[in-house]
Amino acid sequence: MVNRASVRQQIMKPGKKKKLNIKKAIKKPGALRASLGIKKGKTIPKSVLNKAAKAPGKLGQRARFAKTLKKLRSKKRRS
Repeated sequence: MVNRASVRQQIMKPGKKKKLNIKKAIKKPGALRASLGIKKGKTIPKSVLNKAAKAPGKLGQRARFAKTLKKLRSKKRRS
């Protein structure tokens, strides 16, 4: 059995912040765009992305992940 206190200490350890490796998270680049029928180079409209995020299955997963990445991108630009 794992000691919860030791796990918590490892998680809350001060110091260097771990960076997210987004490249590994994106398994099939362009799959969302292809399933939505939007040509390469065009931006996905926000309304279409929001509607797709409510869909079940892989389409919904990809759309929700795209929204998350959009939030991360805007935070990176600000700093």
